[in-house]
Amino acid sequence: MNLQQRPRRLRSCDTIRRMTRETRVSPDSLIYPLFVMEGTGIVEPIPSLEGQFRYSPDRVCEEIETCVRAGVRSVMLFGLPSRKDCRGSAAYDPDGVVQQAIRAIKGKYPDFYVVTDVCMCEYTDHGHCGILRGREVDNDETVAVLAKIAVSHAQAGADMVAPSDMMDGRIAAIRAALDENGFQNVLIMSYSAKYASAFYGPFRDAAGSAPAFGDRKGYQMDPHNRKEAMKECLLDAAEGADILMVKPALSYLDIIRETSQAVTLPMAAYSVSGEYAMIKAAGKAGLIDEHRVMCEIALSIFRAGANILITYYAKELAQAMRDGEIG
Repeated sequence: MNLQQRPRRLRSCDTIRRMTRETRVSPDSLIYPLFVMEGTGIVEPIPSLEGQFRYSPDRVCEEIETCVRAGVRSVMLFGLPSRKDCRGSAAYDPDGVVQQAIRAIKGKYPDFYVVTDVCMCEYTDHGHCGILRGREVDNDETVAVLAKIAVSHAQAGADMVAPSDMMDGRIAAIRAALDENGFQNVLIMSYSAKYASAFYGPFRDAAGSAPAFGDRKGYQMDPHNRKEAMKECLLDAAEGADILMVKPALSYLDIIRETSQAVTLPMAAYSVSGEYAMIKAAGKAGLIDEHRVMCEIALSIFRAGANILITYYAKELAQAMRDGEIG
């Protein structure tokens, strides 16, 4: 055959395949979600998330050490308080569980990068992400509390706050509150396009954050909508977000692609608990090669346009990247 173009030439050996890869990733792009709970001496397995644990603040640095050894340089903290109330007041307690964990990590690993989830669902006795008026979340009153939470995390030493509530105007309010309190250099990673997804089940079990009634469709996004995600991302960028996020990741690769092309800010994606649990279960059943599927899904998220991946597989992916299986 007289062919001018033979694309297979660029696939002929491992060296040329690596040399011509269009998507390159690094362990530096990974964030590991970590659950902290009040108490002492606690390392507690999470049944719904095989291989994941809840840690008390005095034990959290044991997991940070495993991250450091794996080459993961950042965690996102989620708190499980011992008390809850209708206003989620434990979330902004200076001695709250997340605040304790931040100080423990920064005391031993000052250069380790700490991101904190800013929301109220783990802290309210009704499980919703804000202050209720009747059975509805009051947007503006909730925003004021979210700003208090973000400031309390910054005061404890957080490098970045990540509001996940999906209230209108919260990025501007948090940015203003941080700046007014001298935290101009604390970044905001906004859960900009957070969908009302069925993939959150294992997380809600892990964090004890399931709503006591109703659902979160009044503030999280409708999975049918694409243009709305663009609107949310553009609003958050205009309000002062430093990084935007799409959540979940795998079922919303189109959203990652479109938003990453529309904005100049870095894009994060959260590979959520349901995605992790599905891979784990299918691998355990012998239906898939868990390791290869983990790598392929992560690669698809980066290929779609994400710069940062929040994933329960962060440590395993970091090793795979170093081994050249994905990179």
